[in-house]
Amino acid sequence: MQTNFTPTQLLDPHVAESEQILRKCVHCGFCTATCPTYVTLGNELDSPRGRIYLIKDMLENGRRADAEVVTHIDRCLSCLACVTTCPSGVDYMHLVDHARAHIEETYRRPFINRLTRAILAAVLPYPGRFRLALHLARLGRPFAGLMRGAALKPFAAMLALAPRRVPAPSDFSKPGTHRPEAERRGRVAILSGCAQPVLDPGINAAAIRLLTRLGIEVVAPEGEVCCGSLVHHMGRAEQALASARTNVDIWTREIDSHGLDAIIITASGCGTTIKDYGHMLRLDPAYAAKAARVSALAKDITEYLATLDLPAHLPRGITVAYHSACSMQHGQRITLQPKQLLKAAGFTLRDPAEGHLCCGSAGTYNILQPEISAALKARKVKNIEATEADIIATGNIGCITQIATGTEIPILHTVELLDWAYGGAMPEKLTGLPLG
Repeated sequence: MQTNFTPTQLLDPHVAESEQILRKCVHCGFCTATCPTYVTLGNELDSPRGRIYLIKDMLENGRRADAEVVTHIDRCLSCLACVTTCPSGVDYMHLVDHARAHIEETYRRPFINRLTRAILAAVLPYPGRFRLALHLARLGRPFAGLMRGAALKPFAAMLALAPRRVPAPSDFSKPGTHRPEAERRGRVAILSGCAQPVLDPGINAAAIRLLTRLGIEVVAPEGEVCCGSLVHHMGRAEQALASARTNVDIWTREIDSHGLDAIIITASGCGTTIKDYGHMLRLDPAYAAKAARVSALAKDITEYLATLDLPAHLPRGITVAYHSACSMQHGQRITLQPKQLLKAAGFTLRDPAEGHLCCGSAGTYNILQPEISAALKARKVKNIEATEADIIATGNIGCITQIATGTEIPILHTVELLDWAYGGAMPEKLTGLPLG
């Protein structure tokens, strides 16, 4: 794609990077076939290629964002299926990140939209606030029917997604060191997270139990905060970078004091962002090298487990539909390890049709874009249920929460099934089901 940025514009490193990304696009349109919003809406401006045109026009002309640009950028899930598909290597992720930051700086959203986004940014990244909000949702649920107007639909979506029962806090969510039960084979840090320990504390508990049984020392460092992903995708760049810097400092301290073989992440959405810390902080001389070091150590739990010597199991007679989260398959390019681990643990794997398409969760997307999200969820659930699997496995809490509202098939994190297979208790969600 030909660009016409001025030398002065290119002095801005963010603009210079976007210009290089734009120049790689050759208008081939391969991305339209795998873009969930284009497949759903059929609007060229809701495809990666269409959004690239809008971003180019906005940045090249030095324009403030307008309502049209905001509408179509907001509809982007950041699923990154287009990045996997693109034959030209267009780095759409960092281009749309720049566009969102530009929107946040230059566009004044309608009041209710501003309020919704401000609430999400002030609540979701903070486990204590998020837990309180989920308890308060019980009071708001009877009024959900009054929120069907366009402006209030996000609040209705929040209430619909809030679980009826909020799990009790887990000791595994607290800072501390978990000693290996077998001969020590390694030492890792684990991201505690923000929304996940509130919605499903059993995920990290399963990961820690499994790792310690395998001889891995696991530390949950004091002072960790949200990875920054939720606000990063809302265009709140400084808030995201502040979180990144805090975590980089915390993990660097652990690396320097006791050493780490990896930083384990059990939510693939967080993993994609943490693996990008090196890029996000590349312009900060105080953090660039440290952030790159942290990103290099970041590993999804299945990515790390695949490096360990795990025994194979005989078939268990249980079929598992594996839903590959977008942040896993497109963001981190992890596609084989989770399925290989589940097969080795004795489960029978089934791949749902259209596995490349997003389930519609995408961080806060199912709140801010509830109608598109609902259409994608229905499509995903239909494909999963067609496998006639006993269980659904995935690697991201957002996907778990989203898909669980559309099907009766139990959905668990991959590591919960692996913990069960390698000596842990049967996950609570499976209690009472006719499973082997």
